Amino acid sequence: MDRREAADDETKTKELAPALHAIGFVFEKVSPQLVSGRLHVTEIVCQRFRVLNGGISALIAETLASMGAHMASGFQRVAGLQLSINHVRSAALGDIVTVHATPLTLGKTIQVWEVRLWKEGSDNNNNNNNKQVLISSSRVTLLSNMPVPDSAKDAAHPLKKYASKL
Repeated sequence: MDRREAADDETKTKELAPALHAIGFVFEKVSPQLVSGRLHVTEIVCQRFRVLNGGISALIAETLASMGAHMASGFQRVAGLQLSINHVRSAALGDIVTVHATPLTLGKTIQVWEVRLWKEGSDNNNNNNNKQVLISSSRVTLLSNMPVPDSAKDAAHPLKKYASKL
């Protein structure tokens, strides 16, 4: 990736999700069927043991699921009802984490999204065969199709701007 592409990715993330931009997250795809991206695990997102903080995983899960649900509901307002997250492995300082959020149920008033985080890892034989290793799996339940208040009428603008370009 050249500098211009990196700058474009940074601008997209800053407009789409300022909190994720602050921790270095980069979006790869934004659509009602898939919201994905990646995070380089740096000291800012690590707990004291130099592994990814579980709260960061939860922040990413809630944000990506909410964005997807917002698009899937025709850009109506959504609100998180429940987040359930299982941390099954750790991601260490320096790892690259890949994230995919996909809908499990797109009901008229309730949506359920699954968000998975992976890191690159070695196979069980300690060979150099890299594969994706699941580090966490989340379910996010959202209330959808609520009216957008007048004070937030432009909330969908960044999603509409980038959804077809990522």
